[in-house]
Amino acid sequence: MAAMRIDYEKFASYSAPAPRYTSYPTAPEFRSDWTELDFAERIAASNASKRALSLYFHLPFCRSACYFCGCNVVYTSKEELKDRYIDYLKREIELIAKTLDFKREVRQIHFGGGTPTFFNAAQLEKIIALIRSNFPNIQKDAEFGVEIDPRFFTRDQMKVFAQGGVNRVSFGVQDFAPKVQEAMHRIQPFSITQEAVNIAREGGIKSVNIDLIYGLPFQNLESFKETLNLSLTLSPDRVALFNYAHVPWLKKTMRKLDETALPNAAEKLKILKLAIETFENAGLKMIGMDHFARSNDELYIALQNGALRRNFQGYTTHSECDLFGFGVTSISEGVDFYAQNFRDLPSYEAALDTQKAPVFRGISLDFDDRLRKKVIMTLMSVFSLDFAAIESEFAIDFEEYFAPELAAIGALEDDGLLAIGDRKIVASETGRLLIRNIAMNFDKYLKNSGSLERRFSKSV
Repeated sequence: MAAMRIDYEKFASYSAPAPRYTSYPTAPEFRSDWTELDFAERIAASNASKRALSLYFHLPFCRSACYFCGCNVVYTSKEELKDRYIDYLKREIELIAKTLDFKREVRQIHFGGGTPTFFNAAQLEKIIALIRSNFPNIQKDAEFGVEIDPRFFTRDQMKVFAQGGVNRVSFGVQDFAPKVQEAMHRIQPFSITQEAVNIAREGGIKSVNIDLIYGLPFQNLESFKETLNLSLTLSPDRVALFNYAHVPWLKKTMRKLDETALPNAAEKLKILKLAIETFENAGLKMIGMDHFARSNDELYIALQNGALRRNFQGYTTHSECDLFGFGVTSISEGVDFYAQNFRDLPSYEAALDTQKAPVFRGISLDFDDRLRKKVIMTLMSVFSLDFAAIESEFAIDFEEYFAPELAAIGALEDDGLLAIGDRKIVASETGRLLIRNIAMNFDKYLKNSGSLERRFSKSV
């Protein structure tokens, strides 16, 4: 197997705040004056399109804080709070059913958190029944994924998942080193994760993903090598390897981490290089900047076919769907809009108590937004861009419309991050790791946003 041609020194030199581009425009551009009326109009347009649906359900509860986590979480040990949340999910579904056509095909369902498996088996069964009773056209081969904390996963829950159609699971691991786990306030011995994976496999799950993070306190090359080797003994079908995003100005729990123990840039690069080489040698192909998958996996096949796409759950093969999110902080996405629910439970509940959609901000996309979204998300997904394809879809002259942007990325071409030729942009293997830095040149909002330091995490 030929070694990947990644220039790690060049990669490190591009460390700068950059959006992760799970959306375009990015969430800071969503407008607070975008209301449920705007949402209703966008839903009507979505219905008219008859596009298939992807459904996201945010289950926000955790027992305690993991200090590295940037998710929207509610910490509790009260079962009644989870039961109450299910009741409000039911209210939201019933309310949205008045405008969204629930008879449309459903091709994807995802449970995120928080910790979805912090809900017990009976509660999870109730949530799945709620979904299936309201959406009658869930496809038999629909992708149904759940994010799982191995510390909260039982055979009873797996039985509910199997009966409910769950076919993909993602286990949060981050790092197996005890010292790292202690620092990030998440004690999770390897044996617990191993048992959780065994439960999933025995329950019929065919696709198992493992989440790892590099850049955490006390990580070093030797300790992470052990984490990689242990991870491979679990035979994952996919691995997500995230660069730790340290944003303590946004997440107060991150202030509890010892910043002096964070690995320096040189150590992080050694860890990343080791991880890429380890996974590639184990048959896990690199999918973009932070994912790996086996060559028979849908993600890898989609990348080869140019069909891979990116959304708030990461990389997906379901770009043909409109995404509708339910629950606190969930985000919906259509061809020309984003809508986000309230991020705190009291506001979310108060809206539903008054029979209002719990949307607190969003944005409608104009022509330029939709064009740039296509450009940025194509780069983020398949790491190349065909000018002719964009011109055909949007009836523009690409080189004329994006003349300033093409001039700007000329410096990136000089540095070997991409090649521009035959009316295409193609990222190099180093450029794939820095695809955020490449894509941000096409983001019109960044030009007027001032300093990015306290808006986005660093790309390296």
